[in-house]
Parts: sequence; C-alpha cells; structure tokens
Amino acid sequence: MAGEEGNSPEKGKAFEMLRHDIKNQLSNIHLALDGLRYEVDDTGGDLQLYLDSIAQSAAKIDKLLVNFE
Repeated sequence: MAGEEGNSPEKGKAFEMLRHDIKNQLSNIHLALDGLRYEVDDTGGDLQLYLDSIAQSAAKIDKLLVNFE
C-alpha cells in the first residue's frame, strides 16, 4: 500500500520510543525484584518460584526487544 510507505519513518521512531519505554519498565521490574529478595527474610518455596517467574518473563521480553534492533 503506497500510503504506508510514507509512515515508515514515523512508525520506526514510534517503535524506538516504545522499546525504550518498555526497557525502562523492565529495569524497574528487575530493581523491584532485587529489592524484594533483599527485604524478605525467607524467599524460599512459592515466593522464590514467583520471583523467578517474573524475572524470567522480563528477560524474555528484553530478549524480544533486542532481536528487533
């Protein structure tokens, strides 16, 4: 479609801004996880499972964003 080609630079810029914002939020998630691990006395059992799951999901999202660079 001819009209879409004209929007390509705008879409690229919008994607870069979106990727930057997502990476910032992922950093916040990692910092919060580190804080929880430090503050909570016993991170064993289910809590550790939840923290690890969040960390793994954030890492997967970050990897997806890197693949679009």
